[in-house]
Amino acid sequence: MQRKAYVPGAAVLLAALLAACTGGSGSDSPPDDPKPGDAGPSTTAAQPGKYRTLSDACSAVSQGTLDSLLPGIKQLTDQEQRDRAYQGEATLTYDNDRRSGCRWKAESTDSTDHLLLDFERVVSYDNAVSDDTRAQKVFAAKQTDANLPEPSTSGAGSEGSESSTSTSPSGSASPTPSGDSSRGAGSGGASSSGSAGATAGATATGTPADLQPRTLDDLGDAAFLNDVLSTARQRTVTVVFRTSNVVVSIEYDEQPAHPGTVPDSEEMQDRVRKLAQQLADSFAG
Repeated sequence: MQRKAYVPGAAVLLAALLAACTGGSGSDSPPDDPKPGDAGPSTTAAQPGKYRTLSDACSAVSQGTLDSLLPGIKQLTDQEQRDRAYQGEATLTYDNDRRSGCRWKAESTDSTDHLLLDFERVVSYDNAVSDDTRAQKVFAAKQTDANLPEPSTSGAGSEGSESSTSTSPSGSASPTPSGDSSRGAGSGGASSSGSAGATAGATATGTPADLQPRTLDDLGDAAFLNDVLSTARQRTVTVVFRTSNVVVSIEYDEQPAHPGTVPDSEEMQDRVRKLAQQLADSFAG
C-alpha cells in the first residue's frame, strides 16, 4: 500500500521537473543579442582625423625663413648665441602628439622681432563627431576671437584708410599726425567706425584696404589673417589655418627701434603667408 502511494507522487514531481527544464531551454540566448563581430545598427563611429601625430614646431621653420622673419639673428656675432636663436624655445606642452609650439626672438639695429608657432591636433572624444568636425569648431572659435572686420564694399572707407598713410621710399607705411592722434586717444578709431571692434579700429588707421584682416581662400581647408598695429607702433600679424584635424597658428610681431617708424604691413604679411604656405605644404606631403 505504501509503494502504490509513493509512485504517483514521484511521477508528478518528475513531470514538473521536465516541464521546467523544457521551458527554460528556450531563454538561454536572448533573440536580440548581436552575433560576435556585429557592431549593431547604431554604433557607427565618426571618421578619425587624417593626422595621428605632430611634427616638432621648433624644427618646422627653416633657417632661411628665420633669417627673413628675424633679421637680428644674422647680426649676432657670437656663434653660440646665434645657434640658440635659430633653435628657438619650445612652449610647454604635456603631449607633443596633441600640441607642439615654439617661439623665437631676435633684436636687430632696427627692430625687435618675435615669432610664435603653434600646432594643435584636434581629437574628438564623441563617437558621433569626427576629428575634422571638432577641428572646424576650434578654428571657428579662433576666427571669432580675432574679430575680423566685415569686408568693405564702399570705396569711402578704403580711401580714407589709405589717405591717412604716407609711403616712405622704403615702402613702409607711416601714419600722418592726425592718424597718430586717433590711435593714441583710442576714441578716434571708434568714432570713424562705430560698429567696428577694437581690432578693426587698430588696423584701419595704419593698414591699407587690401591688407586689412581677412579670410584666405588659398591656404589649407580654411584660413584667416589678422593685422594689428598698437598705439606703441608694434605690429602683429597672425595667420591661422586648418588642415584636416590640425590647426596651425602663426603670430609674428615687430617693434621698431626708432621713434616714428611703423613696421611695414605688406612686408610682414608677405613673410608670414610664405611661412604658412610652407607649413601647409609640409602637412600635405
